[in-house]
Amino acid sequence: MAAEDEGRTEEPSEYRLEQARKEGRVAKSQDISSALILLLAILVLIFLGKWFLSKCLNIFNFYFSRAHSPDVTDANLMSAFLYNYFELLLPVGAVAVIAAIISNIVQNKGFIFSTKPLEPNFNKITPKFGEYFRKTIFSGKGLFNIAKSFIKVFIIIFVGYITIRRNIFTLIEIVSNGQILSAVGKIASIAAQILIIVAVLFLLLSIPDYFVQRHEHRESLKMTKQEVKQEYKEMEGDPDVKRHLEQGQRELLSRNMPKAVAEADVIVTNPTHFAVSLQYQPDIADAPQVTAKGADEVAQMMKRIARENDVPIVENRPLARGLYAETQVGDIIPYSYINAIALIYRQIDYISKRKE
Repeated sequence: MAAEDEGRTEEPSEYRLEQARKEGRVAKSQDISSALILLLAILVLIFLGKWFLSKCLNIFNFYFSRAHSPDVTDANLMSAFLYNYFELLLPVGAVAVIAAIISNIVQNKGFIFSTKPLEPNFNKITPKFGEYFRKTIFSGKGLFNIAKSFIKVFIIIFVGYITIRRNIFTLIEIVSNGQILSAVGKIASIAAQILIIVAVLFLLLSIPDYFVQRHEHRESLKMTKQEVKQEYKEMEGDPDVKRHLEQGQRELLSRNMPKAVAEADVIVTNPTHFAVSLQYQPDIADAPQVTAKGADEVAQMMKRIARENDVPIVENRPLARGLYAETQVGDIIPYSYINAIALIYRQIDYISKRKE
């Protein structure tokens, strides 16, 4: 069922994508890993082919030379078997593991470690055949996978047919002359050619599969409008609660503002929209500090309190706008405004002296 049919019409948020990533749910194509493992494993077999052949011949000689021994449970035979088995398996196995890790890191854009996929899910114990067939056959994804499987089979048959047909007469000639080792080498060469071409074609085929998987991954993480609202509440807080908190903060500031404005050295205005009160306390800071600020009605209230308490009001449009936009209550004035503030303090000092 499409995401829209389930009511999930919203694109997944970055938070939802990140949570899915932490749980190990990411967009990746298993075909890329399989094709890369096949290609690198074949290359290892080709480059180490002579070593593998020599090793297998030594193993055959070792066991055939002891075929007459009545004690088939000899510990030396078992230990030799395990040693040779792991020695032959190690190069191919190591390359396969490295290829799988690299393909996953490239697709996932980094290394992901999560135990979430390993946790048991008892809801999956009971088989749901209807849902299984609907997802695997009677769906767009199912039809895509079936078509992909047919294409893979066709590639193997086509490449195998073309390669064998091109070498069939040479192979018949070698066999007819009784050159067994040459025939084995030729067959191995033909098989290597087929596997390399097939692996490369599978790797190219896995590229569109990756984009399909990425689309399916985003579709599976789509959200309903209610989920978007719920996530917003969890991330940013409930809007109603946030509004009450902001209202409480405004009330607290308005209660403290009269005292801050009354004790200020000067009020800088623009003159109608913004007002910022400054106070210089040498024992607290080396420069004047913003003790209150406001816009519109709050700015008018600050100027009224300042006039009632004989606090100087200085009109400076750019300075008032800059301080209002770039500072918060309690901030020391920015260094870029030092000269302008110094001129204002000289101005209010001159006004004070004239009054005296």
